[in-house]
Amino acid sequence: MSEASSHAAGWRPATCYPDPAIHALDPRFEKYWLKLSAVERLTTGLRWAEGPVYFGDGRYLLCSDIPNQRILKWEEETGAVSIYRKPSNFANGNTRDRQGRLVTCEHGGRRVTRTEYDGSITVLIDSFDGKPLNSPNDVVVKSDGSIWFTDPTFGLLGNYEGYKAESEIDANVYRLDGATGKATIVAEGVLGPNGLCFSPDEKILYVVESRGVPNRKILAYDVSPGGDRISNKRVFIDAGPGTPDGMRCDIDGNLWCGWGMGDPELDGVVVYAPDGVLIGRIALPERCANLCFGGVKRNRLFMAASQSIYALYVNTQGALGG
Repeated sequence: MSEASSHAAGWRPATCYPDPAIHALDPRFEKYWLKLSAVERLTTGLRWAEGPVYFGDGRYLLCSDIPNQRILKWEEETGAVSIYRKPSNFANGNTRDRQGRLVTCEHGGRRVTRTEYDGSITVLIDSFDGKPLNSPNDVVVKSDGSIWFTDPTFGLLGNYEGYKAESEIDANVYRLDGATGKATIVAEGVLGPNGLCFSPDEKILYVVESRGVPNRKILAYDVSPGGDRISNKRVFIDAGPGTPDGMRCDIDGNLWCGWGMGDPELDGVVVYAPDGVLIGRIALPERCANLCFGGVKRNRLFMAASQSIYALYVNTQGALGG
């Protein structure tokens, strides 16, 4: 993929260790920072990178390029980049279910789909109570096989990341039962629900409120013992001028969040400890929309950042699921 004539195209890899793009803002981050690892740019030339998901059995990463109507595939062994799916129906968030199948949020179809082993696509949900969904955004799968996703209106606002249309349903967070496929609303009243993830023990669900007033927020909810409901909504992080989007937890419960836009000093990834303290930052020359852990040991952080995909080895592992 060719170099883009953009802010991202001026990026250069670090020529020394430790990488000056990585910052410990609290002593707790030091244990996760591999001083002989640096940020790498894997590819560029996308229009808006989203939804990275790693397939360990195939040693490859998939990543949505929403406006370009495609999902890209990057191969870890060779670095080759190819088109996995086009058109993608304006695919956004991706994850894998507990059987290893790709689960995708599609703006264009206003639906959540599953890609079967033979490549065929199964529609998991495209409506609720007889009304079409808005534009499913991000998705995670819990250990019980249930699928949780957010459904803001972003893909309905124009013809760049979806098809312009009127919303017919509130923007909610949903749960699809893994056994029955039944959909239920688990969170209402979230202003622009966006990225979501579970804590490693699945006792907390984090949700980005991307239209929060006056600032974006990361909300936290307690997950019921039965795993099918949430309660005790609270603000985990007030983002201030920041723009959290997608996020994932590591095995210690730290929250790694895509961040940026508005100020170059904000662009990249920020890391919050389980107590909500900002402990680390990875500076990128582009806003990071979403991220995931991957690699053979799940210790490689893949970052979908506007027009490029970056990676960094870290001294932790991604929590299972999501």
